[in-house]
This record gives sequence, structure tokens and C-alpha cells, in this order.
Amino acid sequence: MESRVAFVLGGGGMLGAHEVGMLWALEDHGVRPDLVIGTSIGALHGALLAADPATAVERLTGLWSDDSVRTVFGAGLLARMWTLARSGTHLHSGEPLRRMLTDLLEPTRLEDLAVPFQCVAACVETAMAHWFTRGPIIPAVLASSAVPGLLPPVRVGDRHYYDGGLVHSIPVGRAVHLGATTVYVLHAGRIERDLAPPRRPWEVGLVAFEIARRHRFFEEMAALPDGLAVHVLPAGVPPRKAGVDLAQLRYRTTSDIAAHIERAYRASMAYLKERA
Repeated sequence: MESRVAFVLGGGGMLGAHEVGMLWALEDHGVRPDLVIGTSIGALHGALLAADPATAVERLTGLWSDDSVRTVFGAGLLARMWTLARSGTHLHSGEPLRRMLTDLLEPTRLEDLAVPFQCVAACVETAMAHWFTRGPIIPAVLASSAVPGLLPPVRVGDRHYYDGGLVHSIPVGRAVHLGATTVYVLHAGRIERDLAPPRRPWEVGLVAFEIARRHRFFEEMAALPDGLAVHVLPAGVPPRKAGVDLAQLRYRTTSDIAAHIERAYRASMAYLKERA
């Protein structure tokens, strides 16, 4: 069978900066994808990678290093409260992200990308995963990135969509379904740490959602067919402090982005060299 290399990029909000370090390591190690699969922030990374693999790492590093990421969720408290009061469902407009994607992505259709790319979103009406495989890129990435409560659901055709992480946080199974023989898993680092039992009321929902988010990934990993090479790249995250990790609530915190990228690069590069 002809070898087919897939990059699978998971969700994780600001922690998704780890994926840029992993992509950097893969580039330096000479690994190139034949297929790219993404969800949530991984859909944004994946779309840029599939559009122009030669410049993707440089562009993504620049994106995370300047104010572009901050502008997506950059509204002040009063603006967020005003958006919530008007919408009743979300804190931020989706327009800053749409404008950013419009500036970044060319070509504009999924089928015209340099590398085959698919991303997933959760369909509100059917409560099922929907894979975007053809058509305009920007609505697909917006749908896959529409975090409930933060961003509005994205309408595509006659359906509405929320963040793909609700149905596939790290969609390894999709890459296998599409014929990948070697899979590199890029993630936000959460799966490297065990969860801690909640101690406060607001932590219960966080832990419950994280269990659901990880469950499908671990189930898919346990059911992988023989003969498939899967590399879960390390993010190199430091040991977790006691208690529940509240990083997912700090979705506007950008101070650790450079450290996330550098740490993931070093850890992933060491992993790749060991297996060369």
C-alpha cells in the first residue's frame, strides 16, 4: 500500500499554540502531510497548512506572535456584556475571526487547497458531526471554531454549527477512514495530564466536559487497525499543579503563547529524533 501521511490537529483554544511548535518540529524534521484533518483551532491551523505547506509554520508563528489572535476575543468587558445582552447566547461577535480568515486564506474553496483538508463541526439541528469536504473554506473553519457561549453558531446552508470539539476533539478516526497509513497527532497538551476530581461547583462542568472530550479520542486510539503508525506528538507541558486545570477558562490569556510554541517544538523534535 502506498504510504499516506496525515496530520490530525485537535482543538484547544489558546493552548492550541502548542500545535504550532509541533508543526515547526515536523517541518524541521522533513515530514510533510498528504492529508490534513482539523477541528476547532486545529481547523484554522490545518486550513493554513493545507493552503501553503511551505509557508504555514512561518505564517502561524507570526499570527500567534502579533495582535491577530488577541483581536478575535479582544472586546472589553462592557462590549462582551453588550453582545451577550443583545444575543442572549454568546459573548463575542464572529466577525473579527471572519475578517482574520479572509485576510489569511487563499484559495477560498476546500477543493482548491494544495493538500487535501477536511474539518468537522457539530450540527445543532441533527446533533451529529458534520465534515466539511468541499465548498467555501471560511464558513467551514468558522463553524468548526464556534465555541458555544463565546461565539454564535455559524449558519451554512440551512443548518447551524458549533465547535467541532464537541463531537471530535482529536479526530484520528477520520484520518484512518480516509486511508492514512501514518498519522501525526497534534494537540493542545491536555491529554498529557491526568484529570483531578473537582472541588468547587464550577469545576464540575469543566471536568465532565473534559472527560467527554477525551473519551472519544482514547476510544479511537484503542481501536486503531494493525499496521497503522500513529505518533502522538508531545507538547512538553509541565506537571499540573494541584486541582482542576482552569486554563480553558482563560481563553483571552496570551502571555504564555511563546512558551507553548517553544516547549512543544523542543519536546516534539526530541520525539522525532528518537524515532528517526
